[in-house]
Amino acid sequence: MRIGELSKRTGVSPRSLRYYEEQGLLTSSRSDAGQRHYSDAAVQRVSLVRQLFDAGMSSRVIATVLPCVDVPGDLGVAEETFTAMMRERDRIDADIAHLIETRDALDVLIRANSRHRAELSTTPEPVARSA
Repeated sequence: MRIGELSKRTGVSPRSLRYYEEQGLLTSSRSDAGQRHYSDAAVQRVSLVRQLFDAGMSSRVIATVLPCVDVPGDLGVAEETFTAMMRERDRIDADIAHLIETRDALDVLIRANSRHRAELSTTPEPVARSA
């Protein structure tokens, strides 16, 4: 199938499909006219790549994980994939911890601002002096 058909079947833009190829996440053959042609298996491959992106992985990390799918019986590849996924999980955990700290700091500021606003609303307005 050509890139337009793969795009329609997967919901992924042709631009993204070309990017996947540039990153080594997807392969195609070329016609004499230079058009990309994909096998039917490319639909599943694109779906897997999307799932990995949705899991927060970068294309670089995805490239290290995909060999486990391509060579499922190789223990070395499986171990490397496991290590890469654990590294990504640790990175995500660190990001979550940082976001929680940031949210907690913002909550402190919000509480302080709420108190300040409450004080302002109970303070009488100054009376303007006549000249």
